Amino acid sequence: MILKNCTFFNEQFEKEFGDIKIENGKISEIGFIDGDGVDMRGKIVFPGFVDIHIHGGAGADSCDGNSEALQNIADYLAKHGVTSFCPTTMTLPIERLCEISSSIADFSSKQKSGARVVGINFEGPFIAMSKKGAQNGDYVVTGTNETFDKLFTSSGGLMKLITIAPEAFDSEAFIKNASAKTTVSIGHTSANALECQRAIDNGANHITHLFNAMTPMTHRQAGVVGTAFDNNVTCELICDGEHICPAVLRNSFRLLGEDRAVVISDSMRGAGMGNGEYELGGQTTYVKDGYKVARLEDGTIAASITNVFDEFKNLLDFGIDFKTALKSCTINPARVIHEENNIGSIAVGKNADLVITDENLEITEVYINGTLA
Repeated sequence: MILKNCTFFNEQFEKEFGDIKIENGKISEIGFIDGDGVDMRGKIVFPGFVDIHIHGGAGADSCDGNSEALQNIADYLAKHGVTSFCPTTMTLPIERLCEISSSIADFSSKQKSGARVVGINFEGPFIAMSKKGAQNGDYVVTGTNETFDKLFTSSGGLMKLITIAPEAFDSEAFIKNASAKTTVSIGHTSANALECQRAIDNGANHITHLFNAMTPMTHRQAGVVGTAFDNNVTCELICDGEHICPAVLRNSFRLLGEDRAVVISDSMRGAGMGNGEYELGGQTTYVKDGYKVARLEDGTIAASITNVFDEFKNLLDFGIDFKTALKSCTINPARVIHEENNIGSIAVGKNADLVITDENLEITEVYINGTLA
C-alpha cells in the first residue's frame, strides 16, 4: 500500500511532503513513489501516539487481568490515535500482580487488533504510604530483589517500567538490580533531594507523573521535582489541564526541552465513559459534571479520564511549540521503554503506525502495522 501526497512529520519531526509505502506492516519507503495509492491530499499524517502509563478506559482496567478488558482498552485507544501502550498496574498483592502481568503478556503474544501492547508498567507496590494518592495502602510493601525478580519473570520480560519510592526502603541494591532489566521510575514518594539524587545515581532515570504524589520544588528545597529538572531524566506529565496547570506545564517544557518530557494519560476505566462510579485499585472513584478527572470520595484526584492525543491538542492550546508537543507524545515515551527502533516516528523500517487527521487535527483514520484500525 502507498499513501500518496502526504503532509507528514519525518524522523526529525519536521514537516515534509511525499509518499509513504507500507509493506508487511512496516514503512518500506518514503519519497515520491511510482504507482497508485490512497490519496492523502488535505490530510496530515502523524506517527502513532504512545501511552506508557495508562490504567484503563472504555469501562475496562489493566488490573481486570483478562483479555476482554485489554482488548476494550486497545480498541478505545486506537480510536483516539494511540497505537502503542503499556497497561499499567496499581498497588495490589504481589501474587495478584503476577497473575495480572502474566495475563497481559499472554494477551500481547496473541493480540490481533487495536493499540499494541508494548510493555507493562508497574506503578507500585514499592511506594511511600505518605504519597500513595489513590493507591491502596493495604498492599504497599518493601521492595526486595526477590520480589522484583518474581514480578519481572511473571511478565515474561514485558515489564518496561516500575515506580518506586526510593526512601521507603533500603533501595540501592533494588535499583541497581532492576535498572539492568527495566526502567526504574521515581514516584509516589516523599524523598528529599538527596534521596532522589542517590536513586538517580544508582540507576533510576524516569519520574512518574511529575508534580503529583511527590515532594515539590521550593526556593529552599529542591525536592523530587527540582532534582528531576536538574538531572538528565525523563519526566511524565499529565496534560489534561487539571493535574498540572497550564502555566506550570509551560515552565516544565521550557526546562525539560523537546527530548525529556513524556506525555501520559494515567487514565482509568472511566475514560470515554461519561459520569459514573468507577473502580480503581479496589477503591471507588467518581466522575461528575464539571470533572476533568476521576476523584476519590474525599475529592483526591485519582486518575485522569483523558487520552494522549487530546492532551497533544491541549498542549498546543497551552502554547507549547508543535515539535516539542509531538515528540513528547511519540518518540520520547518510545525511548523510555526502549522501543524507539520500532515505534514513535515515521521512518523506514519502523512499524507502520500512523494517525491521519484533517487540517483541524480531527482524526479520520488510524493505521496500526499498516492495517486500518
